[in-house]
Amino acid sequence: MDARTKRTLRIVGLVALAVGLTGVASVLLVRDQISRQRRNLFNPLSLKRMAALQHMARQRASVDHVNLLRDYINWEPRKILRNRARAIVERMEQEALEQNGALRSRP
Repeated sequence: MDARTKRTLRIVGLVALAVGLTGVASVLLVRDQISRQRRNLFNPLSLKRMAALQHMARQRASVDHVNLLRDYINWEPRKILRNRARAIVERMEQEALEQNGALRSRP
């Protein structure tokens, strides 16, 4: 191998490493943001709770999300936010029922 080929391989390797590290950092950042949004669901500021509900509305249906939102509905003092959370729960339950019947509606 000549010097030019070694240099090219070294550059390609460093670029691949940089891309990999960027990917790992991105995954960690997204996980952190999701965790923050879930914590903001019970934030004292109603604007942050609304943003957290918007985040939850974009999530796929899961038992964890439905249970979290049910807890939130019982806790939330504002009727408009409770109603928004109920709509999200209904959508998630319907989505889950259509997929595999894993969730049942509660009375």
